[in-house]
Amino acid sequence: MRGKALAAGGAERAAAQHAKGKLLARERLDILLDDGTFEEIDRFVTHRSTDFGLADNRPLGDGVVVGSGRIDGRPVFVFSQDFTVFGGSLAEGHARKICKIMDLALKTGVPVIGLNDSGGARIQEGVVSLGGYADIFLRNTLCSGVIPQISVILGPCAGGAVYSPAITDFILMARGTSYMFVTGPNVVKTVTHEEVDFESLGGATVHAQTSGIAHLVGEGEEATLLLTRRLMSFLPPNNLDLPPRALCDDPIDRADARLATIVPPDSHKPYDVKDVIGMVVDGGDFLEIQPEHAANLVVGFARLAGRPVGIVANQPASLAGVLDIASSAKGARFVRFCDCFNIPLVVFEDVPGFLPGVAQEHGGIIKHGAKLLYAFCEATVPKITVITRKAYGGAYDVMNSKHVRGDFNFAWPTAEIAVMGPKGAAEIIFKQQIAAAADPAAETERLAGEYREKFANPYIAAQHGYLDDVIEPQETRPRLIRALDLLETKKDSNPPKKHGNIPL
Repeated sequence: MRGKALAAGGAERAAAQHAKGKLLARERLDILLDDGTFEEIDRFVTHRSTDFGLADNRPLGDGVVVGSGRIDGRPVFVFSQDFTVFGGSLAEGHARKICKIMDLALKTGVPVIGLNDSGGARIQEGVVSLGGYADIFLRNTLCSGVIPQISVILGPCAGGAVYSPAITDFILMARGTSYMFVTGPNVVKTVTHEEVDFESLGGATVHAQTSGIAHLVGEGEEATLLLTRRLMSFLPPNNLDLPPRALCDDPIDRADARLATIVPPDSHKPYDVKDVIGMVVDGGDFLEIQPEHAANLVVGFARLAGRPVGIVANQPASLAGVLDIASSAKGARFVRFCDCFNIPLVVFEDVPGFLPGVAQEHGGIIKHGAKLLYAFCEATVPKITVITRKAYGGAYDVMNSKHVRGDFNFAWPTAEIAVMGPKGAAEIIFKQQIAAAADPAAETERLAGEYREKFANPYIAAQHGYLDDVIEPQETRPRLIRALDLLETKKDSNPPKKHGNIPL
């Protein structure tokens, strides 16, 4: 019986899977989990259908391998859909197996990782298959914010199947062999008359760059599974535990002199904030999330003195680090995840404001920008901000300012904190004076210079207590680590409620 379960769909279908450049369900688990730790359950489950010739075709396992294992010695529950059995299609028994491990995961406070490779609902079982999906969706929702849920897409994931990954915390895709969409190319052509192939409609590149659905993309299945292991190293098992500390051989008091010159003297010139992050965090190790989407905001995981932290940083090298619809939604989702799972937030701020334009306003920048504001306001984990340069307008408030319960707010001497840029401010404040000048352009520049001299520094904000200190750039790492040490016992809460109503 065990041999039959291991054989799954048989040698011919296994060979077809390999011919597509794809691994088998159990081969994937061998890469994902620590050697020898996988313990399978429900290997003998079969479907109960008798229609459409299914009575004589009852493969053991019903198209999904489920059980538990360990990643870096820490327990996880896993399911791995088997495309060699009914195309990995989901039916009653298949869904029951997934639901069983999700229930166990919720009871024990252990993360769930799903390896998705499925042709969708098993049509022969009709509405029973749809009910199976709904049973999983409900558990995804109940587990949300309680245990980390990771979806790894390693083949097709279409129709109703996409909504389980969509509810989970992170989606990883393998470039070239995985795709996700609600309706496939044939339906799209019938309804909208658009010609599109699988890759262009829902491949990994599309979801990494355009839709932002994919948080991480691996170059092939093995790379994607190893990336999943790396992601898990930053995450706690549940919302009551702290994220795992790692040994740190990077000196806590390390001061990188390069930070002192990384911000250009000309405030209009860009620099790469990822260079700043790399100089501050342990060993320069930074796992960026959604690196190809909304590049004007950088988010990801790193460590400071071995402690996992979530990094949120404006990126001056992309759109001058401005906040727009896509980056606001990206940041809000990441901040809320970190807050769910006790991961402190470190913000590097250099933001000239929100992106202007008709497309942004009509697209709902008010609502989407408010998501990021809401997320920072709501978060009760330790929150630290370092203003490296610009902090203008409402974006200053949004990026974890002292006013939205930032715990420690620092600024470099290069910080500029004001309602708007010097030129725009001068044109409003001195409108009549500029109009009456013999040379309005020169007068604007002169008055903008005065405004810049007053506000292109962090000391006005520091006088009001909106900044806790103005620090030298090379002090950033030790100051952040000492602040995190102080905040380790932080306790904060929000008013009792069923849940808030985030502007979705």
